[in-house]
Amino acid sequence: MTEIPEHLRKRAEEARQKADGAKAAGGGDAAAAGGSSAAGSSDAGSKIPAHLLERSKSAKQQGGSTAVSPAAVGGAVAAATAVADAPLMTGPGGHTQRLLTVVKSGSIQDIKMKPLDKVHTWPHLIVVEFGAALFCTAFTTIFSIFVNAPLLTLANVNQTPNPSKAPWYFLGLQELLTMFHPMVAGVTIPGIGLIILTQAPYMDKNPSNKPEDRKFAVSIFTIFMMFWAVLVLIGSFFRGPGFNFVFPWADGLFFEL
Repeated sequence: MTEIPEHLRKRAEEARQKADGAKAAGGGDAAAAGGSSAAGSSDAGSKIPAHLLERSKSAKQQGGSTAVSPAAVGGAVAAATAVADAPLMTGPGGHTQRLLTVVKSGSIQDIKMKPLDKVHTWPHLIVVEFGAALFCTAFTTIFSIFVNAPLLTLANVNQTPNPSKAPWYFLGLQELLTMFHPMVAGVTIPGIGLIILTQAPYMDKNPSNKPEDRKFAVSIFTIFMMFWAVLVLIGSFFRGPGFNFVFPWADGLFFEL
């Protein structure tokens, strides 16, 4: 709601009082006298000329339309009659208000809220990664001060350890070497696995973060981890002297960190 200016409200009240006085008098000499006094007071309280107000009042008494053509009497007459005929509604606190128009908010401004699902790499991500790197470095440094690395004796060039095993994280690759050609076990199979893992985000573009909605990505990762974990476990616990297959509960463990 828009509050009507004070001078327009006073002008409308004076016009309404004048119209009521004219109807009560019946259009006689008393009505003319009352119209003259009202015109005088209106002329004193507003800027509309008295002859224009008299002309509009005569047109209403003769049954004419309240909307006078601006070309005939000018824009001031149309404004005066429009204000005189406007219904007055009293709002809170006695204020006179009138609804001019209803404008949809979307026609003058954009009220749509666009979700912000992206953040800048700097400083949000880089700061967290840098903090994690500092923590890992500090932990490794402090741990290495109090705990010694499990080093073996000096190597003997005349005696090869049996079984000779790679570190545990390479035992899966060493297990593949016992089954396939070195070109297949060392290049083809690991290369295919890495290519599938790098292409997985482009094949599965599901934006959900819930595991139940990411069946393809979870399946690919599970297959890769189970495949490599099984090879590492076999090479660690089920390979004995000569890298032959043994049962650890019967022949013992041939594995060192």
